Amino acid sequence: MHELPLTRDLVLIGGGHSHALLLKRWGMKPLPGVRVTVINPGAIAAYSGMLPGFVAGHYDRDALELDLMKLARFAGARAILGRAMAIDREARLVHVTGRPPIHYDVASIDIGITSDMPDLPGFTDYGIPAKPLEAFATRWETFRDRARSGAPVEVAVIGGGVAGAELAMAMSHALRNIATAQVWLIDHSEILTEMRAPTRRALLKALGRAGVRLRPQSKVVEIRPDGVSFADGTTLGAQFVLGAAGARPYGWLGDTGLELHDGFITVNPSLQSSDPRIFAAGDCAHLAHAPRPKAGVYAVRQAPILYDNLRAVLADGTEKADLLPYHPQRDYLKLISLGAKAALADKAGIRLSGPAMWQWKDRIDRNFMRKLKELTPMAPPRLPERVAQGLREEVEGKKPMCGACGAKVGGDILQRVLSATPDTERPERRDILHLAGDDAAILTHGDTWQVASVDHLRAFVEDPVLMTRITATHALGDVWAMGASPQAALATVTLPKMSEALQESWLAEIMAAARDLFADEGAEIIGGHTAMGAEFSIGFTVTGLVGNPITLKGARPGDRLILTKPIGTGVMLAAEMEMKANGRDMEAAYRSMVQSSGEASRILDFAHAMTDVTGFGLAGHLLGICRASGVSADIRLDDIPVLPGALDLAKRGLQSTIYPANRAYAAEYEGPEGPRADLLFDPQTAGGLLAALSPMRTEKCLAALDEAGYQAAIIGEITESVDGETRLVVRE
Repeated sequence: MHELPLTRDLVLIGGGHSHALLLKRWGMKPLPGVRVTVINPGAIAAYSGMLPGFVAGHYDRDALELDLMKLARFAGARAILGRAMAIDREARLVHVTGRPPIHYDVASIDIGITSDMPDLPGFTDYGIPAKPLEAFATRWETFRDRARSGAPVEVAVIGGGVAGAELAMAMSHALRNIATAQVWLIDHSEILTEMRAPTRRALLKALGRAGVRLRPQSKVVEIRPDGVSFADGTTLGAQFVLGAAGARPYGWLGDTGLELHDGFITVNPSLQSSDPRIFAAGDCAHLAHAPRPKAGVYAVRQAPILYDNLRAVLADGTEKADLLPYHPQRDYLKLISLGAKAALADKAGIRLSGPAMWQWKDRIDRNFMRKLKELTPMAPPRLPERVAQGLREEVEGKKPMCGACGAKVGGDILQRVLSATPDTERPERRDILHLAGDDAAILTHGDTWQVASVDHLRAFVEDPVLMTRITATHALGDVWAMGASPQAALATVTLPKMSEALQESWLAEIMAAARDLFADEGAEIIGGHTAMGAEFSIGFTVTGLVGNPITLKGARPGDRLILTKPIGTGVMLAAEMEMKANGRDMEAAYRSMVQSSGEASRILDFAHAMTDVTGFGLAGHLLGICRASGVSADIRLDDIPVLPGALDLAKRGLQSTIYPANRAYAAEYEGPEGPRADLLFDPQTAGGLLAALSPMRTEKCLAALDEAGYQAAIIGEITESVDGETRLVVRE
């Protein structure tokens, strides 16, 4: 979080090469007072320069992927995983699918280009465009692995430019050991017409050596499940159809009111659009003063100019800041992959080819990626020489405190503090029942039962909307765990230091997200409280209505235990804070955290006992049921669903800061040690429901949960206590 007050919003739309490099520079030298936001459809952006090498099999998937989540964390920026679809320039708002609009003072657009191919009949169903690169890489991996198992292997690449030729040769190389494999390169015109004649001849020979068959002057009219149909009535069999032609700008740019050239954003030498508060770079931009072809080299070299000019405008506060011009080179070095570990180099009429050119290209590409992957977090400031006794031990050698449930007070401390008042009842009025350790208090109003609870989380992501959705889902977990229907909520928001304009935009995003989420669950926000503080935190006091509350007390020997969500959010968030988590895995973790447990609660309405798995971890919350019910539990470690990446992080020794307290709190644990067992004590944020229910209902409930989209599992059963002692027996 930010130490100095925030006064300006910089919004980066898209995760292209220019913005990725800008984030790295910003993390090394930020402009104090600026909140940076990067918007991208996914957590991962692929580097186009290494894509042919990946397709050919020379690189693994990780080599060509840029982790925007890590870059954002390094830059102190918030990463919003969504697709920008409009800009309201008058209100200075960016509209993103599925969330409230985002305010900007200055914006930059680097969204690359898309493909005309989806306009081709059948392409959306049976083809795949080369861009976005991440989706293509995933589809190709699946097809290649299936082809090696003996499936039919015919590939059609539509688009006879350099990109199509590179990918066709790469595919042919990857499939070279499959006798039936055939790769076609198709174009409505001639192949490689944009190249100089000598370079074109060299590449055509390379295509022939790679075994790629050419079909020029062939207009494709339809993509079918079994191949491609042409305007002359002929067909071509293909199980994988790639679209590498018809690159075009995204259509929504036409509605921005910005000056465009053939749909691309026209920019001046300072990379400003016709609106001086909006910059653009990379393939989506048109350099009016020096038009150039679409190539990654220009995006890379625009990055330092863009960085300096954005800082200048944000610091100056006007459009008349002293800005640097970008002057692109007239020609650039083209290094074209030839399928095998060979490449062709072309610049200013000079051509060289062979393995040495591949080694040169490989070194350039790896160095570029290394710049964006080697991210060293800033070291905390050193303590002065004289400090209070005990402070040095509390600070030095300890990792920063986790957010969310990793920042909770330990269960043993809470148990000692609260042990003096284990139950709360008012017999004379019979209106409050609060069982020690239960998820929520139970209030009575005549014949109506109401449950009430509160949760408050220290922020662990920079995005207030995502933080709001996770916190609201987390708070409602107590209501759902008692089988209640959400009724009302009070919001408590502490904002970090910022200008009044940013206070308004933050609160607008927070309240819009909260209203939508609670409304979807049948509840209303009825008020709240705001304050300014050292860091962002948010909480909700929630109520719900229920006919027959489900409590911790009620589990019976023989009951089966169902868990409705995978575990691992604590170690994932701890790793993300240290920039050690994979962005794609974090994306999955956030999806799990915002998944409502409302439908799961309704499906588990017949549970004998139920809780939500949160700060004390799966072991702690299961023991809560066992202690209250006077029973024990027997669970199977391998049956417990785990979030992608969580076990690998646990194997690397990563833990949430509250892990030791959770381990101490679960004293009745009897079972194996090791990384998978450690996840039982991992604090969960917005975790799933844990229910004990009759064996006769278990399979039916599990099927219903699966149909509703939950990654649920039967993880064990309730057993008899031995001599009145609760035990948690864990088996591998």
